[in-house]
Amino acid sequence: MLDVIADFEAYPEWAEQVKTVTILSEDGDGWADQVEYVLDAGAIKDTYVLEYNWDGIAEDGSGSVSWKLVRAGILKALDGTYTLTTDGDGTQVDYALAADVKIPMIGMLKRKAEKVIVDTALKELKKRVESLN
Repeated sequence: MLDVIADFEAYPEWAEQVKTVTILSEDGDGWADQVEYVLDAGAIKDTYVLEYNWDGIAEDGSGSVSWKLVRAGILKALDGTYTLTTDGDGTQVDYALAADVKIPMIGMLKRKAEKVIVDTALKELKKRVESLN
């Protein structure tokens, strides 16, 4: 699971709305530190940079990886966390995300957009992991 999450350059192969990904910098352990994405999600098209924190990851791939928005055109916030729990049968993924856009949007529509982003991300991540096994 962690291998798929950390393989940013492969995201366009399985994350439908992500068109290109560029790793801008890595930390001392070789983990991506800042990553630039080009997103085309229909009404929302943007180029944005996320900064990742891998400090919560254990040797067995469990723990958490978090990110925060560094800069973007339309997005005002895109901060989140994957929490990975491993057991003998596989890995459970919990996903938390706070997303916001700079353009005015009714609260109900924002919550719906967040739900679609989360549901799509988890579904696509699961599909990718299963396709590699």
